[in-house]
Amino acid sequence: MAESIDEIRVPLISNEESLNPTNPESSSSSKPQTGGTNEDEEPENSPVKQVALTVPTTDDPSLPVLTFRMWVLGSLSCVLLSFLNQFFWYRTEPLTITAISAQIAVVPLGQLMAAKITERVFFKGSYWEFTLNPGPFNVKEHVLITIFANSGAGSVYAIHIVTIVKVFYKRHITFFVSFIVVITTQVLGFGWAGIFRRYLVEPAAMWWPANLVQVSLFRALHEEEKRPKGGVTRIQFFLIAFMCSFAYYVFPGYLFEMLTSLSWICWLFPNSVLAQQLGSGLYGLGIGAVGLDWSTISSYLGSPLASPWFATANVAAGFVFVMYVLTPICYWLNVYKAKTFPIFSDELFKSNGQEYNITTIIDSNFHLDVAAYDREGPLYLSTFFAVTYGVGFATLTATVVHVALFHGREIWEQSRASFKETKMDIHTKLMRKYKQVPEWWFVCVLLANIAVTIFACEYYNEQLQLPWWGVLLACGIAIVFTLPIGIITAITNQTPGLNIITEYIIGYIYPGYPVANVCFKVYGYISMTQAVTFLQDFKLGHYMKIPPRTMFMAQVVGTIIACVVYLGTAWWLLETIPDICESTSSVWTCPSDRVFYDASVIWGLIGPRRIFGDEGMYEAVNWFFLGGAIAPILVWLASKAFPEQEWIRLINMPVLVGATAMMPPATAVNYTTWIIAGFLSGFVVYRYRPDLWQRYNYVLSGALDAGLAFMGVLIYFSLGLENVSLDWWGNDIDGCPLASCPTAKGVIIKDCPVFS
Repeated sequence: MAESIDEIRVPLISNEESLNPTNPESSSSSKPQTGGTNEDEEPENSPVKQVALTVPTTDDPSLPVLTFRMWVLGSLSCVLLSFLNQFFWYRTEPLTITAISAQIAVVPLGQLMAAKITERVFFKGSYWEFTLNPGPFNVKEHVLITIFANSGAGSVYAIHIVTIVKVFYKRHITFFVSFIVVITTQVLGFGWAGIFRRYLVEPAAMWWPANLVQVSLFRALHEEEKRPKGGVTRIQFFLIAFMCSFAYYVFPGYLFEMLTSLSWICWLFPNSVLAQQLGSGLYGLGIGAVGLDWSTISSYLGSPLASPWFATANVAAGFVFVMYVLTPICYWLNVYKAKTFPIFSDELFKSNGQEYNITTIIDSNFHLDVAAYDREGPLYLSTFFAVTYGVGFATLTATVVHVALFHGREIWEQSRASFKETKMDIHTKLMRKYKQVPEWWFVCVLLANIAVTIFACEYYNEQLQLPWWGVLLACGIAIVFTLPIGIITAITNQTPGLNIITEYIIGYIYPGYPVANVCFKVYGYISMTQAVTFLQDFKLGHYMKIPPRTMFMAQVVGTIIACVVYLGTAWWLLETIPDICESTSSVWTCPSDRVFYDASVIWGLIGPRRIFGDEGMYEAVNWFFLGGAIAPILVWLASKAFPEQEWIRLINMPVLVGATAMMPPATAVNYTTWIIAGFLSGFVVYRYRPDLWQRYNYVLSGALDAGLAFMGVLIYFSLGLENVSLDWWGNDIDGCPLASCPTAKGVIIKDCPVFS
């Protein structure tokens, strides 16, 4: 163990090239905005090379932030992104409109408002003095607009509860109760965020890789840059990449949809179930399958260009182990009658391979009918679905042990440092000139949300089923895991989830109540995830030198706006589309909600004891808890035994073990193409052409996101609304119809074309 925190930070978080502090040439490459330090001061920069190459080290406190155009464009961005993301969420191929799109679109609007709106000063000389146009559109108000957009760019997880209750269970839930659940789960995370700011925002080691994409784009859009000889500026490169992405997406998005998953092994063996199970990128193991579509690459794991190579390598190793070692072994050894079911499926089955009819085991009180369940028989899962739950168990214990071993001393030192003056990096020094957000603000938000949540669960218990003590227990789980999961996210750009452990705990304590289970999961899991999201936004403001109190205000207002629009849009769709989330629908099949519903059945209605406990088929899966705890210990011991081998410390077991956490609904082709793109960016270009990586990597990521989003919206509103489609073999996505078939003899499955 190193002698001080500053000595251990960089090796813990960086690529091999990042193990050395940046040199003066690297520091000078970060062009300042306006203002700065005195020329005779010793130059400072972040110890993390990626940050040093991307984030400016100067600040201009005189720039206006809370402007009229910020409020208008920020609110508009939040509303539009919230509406569009929820609108596309229920579709068979969900389309996520990222904040990058709004970040780009508001620039000409902001400049237009700066040029045309009156510069008159109202109530001049009084306390209420203000102007609608304080001058040129600047980067700080642009950052705040993007914070609003970020609120609308992420999904509102609690909408799943509304969807499964209204559509899958066909039970009653009011709009008011739905709104309470949505708003409290989204805002509750502010409390945890406030508690852990000193650990996850101020330290340079917590560098939040995803923020560098937006920082790079801000600089490209606002800084004047001299065009290099024989090259292009960052803004020119962005425009070229944006137009290419925009034009190209018409092929995978409409004309040639097979580009989403080119599963060529299926084409070679059109009549082989085994070959298609191996080769299908959407319904099988995805061997050799590739997706020439940015939405395939970035839809579930985020942009691979924003992932540091060591994190990408950990994801790749975990994916290969689960998908190509563990799953095939379990399947072909027929573990838990695996051959009776498809190798890759999120459906729930009976022992004979038929789909389980869940409605037959629910009584009139929305509770498990034990006698009916005994008659119908035990519930079975596909091989991969069962394995993913085991991996989820392992990820939980791996996260706790890894953080304790590799970051325990750092957390302790940071705790001590919070009570005394300590060494700060350049960005923290610059931010100290602004008023910080008082702790009691966060405490008030936290206590108010807990009180409202307990009231809703007690007063509307018939709809929510969750008792008051369940709310407190969920909050306890969230606060315990926010710090370790925040650390993992801040250094790897991957976020291990708490959804499985929250389901497991409440399922054992309070079985038979599906809505109580999902409410507990949302309060325990999403409040933690929201805290991580707020902390990431705080770090973006930290990098761009936004006053913390202004950031807090923007996050609260943006979150409230997003909640209203998300719920309103979802309610409208659920009430107006007749066959939404049904298998008969050609477009509105709700893949993520289907997985959420399956989880509510497994963990809530039936309960973990009847599936993973002493009364269930899958009791042995609990050994994954032990395996996850042991894995980081082995890495830690290896790092102690071979301290000269620095690559050992880059093995991040929570990320490696939890690599497949997004599967399902993510599929093999999402992972394989993401890993390939991450390798090319984070290893090949970063190592062999660092000059190109520094100038263009994050700009390219933003351009690809924006081009996809704008063309996706254009295609839908010009062709999708009128159901104008092309029916030809190029639009047969994946082209592996036999991949959903079992291999056990005599088993008939509805979705398998061999038996249809």
